[in-house]
Amino acid sequence: MKKIGLIFSTFIAALTISCEGPAGPPGPPGFDGRDGLDGLDGVNILGTVFEIEGTFDAANEYTLFYEFPTTVEVFESDLVFVYILWDQTDDAEPVDIWRLLPQTRILNQGLLQYNYDHTFFDVSIFLESDFDLSTLMPGDTDNQVFRIAIVPAEYGENSKMDPSNIDAVMRLLEVEEKDIHRIKLD
Repeated sequence: MKKIGLIFSTFIAALTISCEGPAGPPGPPGFDGRDGLDGLDGVNILGTVFEIEGTFDAANEYTLFYEFPTTVEVFESDLVFVYILWDQTDDAEPVDIWRLLPQTRILNQGLLQYNYDHTFFDVSIFLESDFDLSTLMPGDTDNQVFRIAIVPAEYGENSKMDPSNIDAVMRLLEVEEKDIHRIKLD
């Protein structure tokens, strides 16, 4: 019987302690704000694709350098992919064949690699080889076309994107051919 009394008194004490008092008075109503003026255009935090064309030579140390425009914000965590226009098919309409860098070619002189590195300010596309680059043929150096895809980190982390497929990357970014910024480097 003492146990029942102890349990009952514990239940009553818990019920009494957990009760709240009456609700307080409501606070004063807030003031409605005024509509503000439209702001200036900001930077693009969505993904984007650039196409650059340039020639590798001794004067530029076999490096193409591209600085991202100030209208595009690239964060350190973003993904930057560079693709080279490798070939074109001759179907009813020409179709571009793109390859993700780095790409290696086996030439008579030795191994040639198209490679790149980047920061959140720029990208450098460069040639590496185990031979003298001045012996390259113009087809390997002149008027080379590259696409640079900037993919926000959250897209890359939360998707099953295949980075080797430029079409899949462009679909993910919702970028169409007409949206690509084309730049010819001097």
